Amino acid sequence: MSSSERNILLVVHARREDTVEAASRVISELRAAGARAVLSVDDYDELAGVLELGDVGRLGVDTALDEVELAIVLGGDGTILRAAELVRGASAPILGINMGHVGFLAEIERDDMDDAVRRVIARDYRVEERLALSVRVKDATNDVVYETWALNEATVEKASRERMLEVVMEVDGRPLSSFGCDGVVIATPTGSTAYNFSAGGPVIWPSVEAIAVVPLSAHALFARPLVVDPDAAVAIEVLERTSGGGVLWCDGRRSHDLPPGARVVARRSSRPVRLARLHPAAFTDRLVRKFRLPVEGWRGPDGAVP
Repeated sequence: MSSSERNILLVVHARREDTVEAASRVISELRAAGARAVLSVDDYDELAGVLELGDVGRLGVDTALDEVELAIVLGGDGTILRAAELVRGASAPILGINMGHVGFLAEIERDDMDDAVRRVIARDYRVEERLALSVRVKDATNDVVYETWALNEATVEKASRERMLEVVMEVDGRPLSSFGCDGVVIATPTGSTAYNFSAGGPVIWPSVEAIAVVPLSAHALFARPLVVDPDAAVAIEVLERTSGGGVLWCDGRRSHDLPPGARVVARRSSRPVRLARLHPAAFTDRLVRKFRLPVEGWRGPDGAVP
């Protein structure tokens, strides 16, 4: 590989026929433009049986992460979250092409894929940084036993369906409230339209730096969704009286068991997630389009119709 070769990571939902076809087109377009597609080892193995990959690279085998310029994602939000895992620790931004249903994190839809690849080749995009969470688990002796991160949310959930999780919630080193519940969601603005939204939490505009904390089915008078400072440290302690303990999930992809006495601390990560953006679309328009919100009858400040 020459030092001047441009490497574009392609992250694919490889078990869908339409996505595999799209991957073939993107690989061909990158090759024609003098760039090289790179796949994770898992994606390479999945696609090798159905596509002629030729000079396609393998991440971590013949192409180092810091040699990747950008990641193109073909799939839905779950595939974008997987891409964020793959490029974590590098500067490569992520460009999502929605091949799923809602695809809230994706920048564009599949019909605009060819234009998106051309703009990637021309480096005609801007990079938007999204707040991510740094998450630590401490045991009953306050030793750190697990560390991870989250783009959407960190969720403390009960481990047993038939039992309640007993927790005490803390913000910036001060206790706020204790209660029994199904769990607690700690979400970023990016994740405010995911699990947080389903749990009744607030939608937070991406330009607003904040962290949302949403108790799930809490047995308490004071268990409303909270919006706290982006630099606050939010801690959830699993009380000793909890039977069966709990489990930590980050972005629904990484988990860790929480025995009674465990403590989960989430705060802003020093390393944001970088998303490539092609269009300066208003977040309001994205909400309306993705959730199919009714706006009929809107006149607008200048009489315009959306």
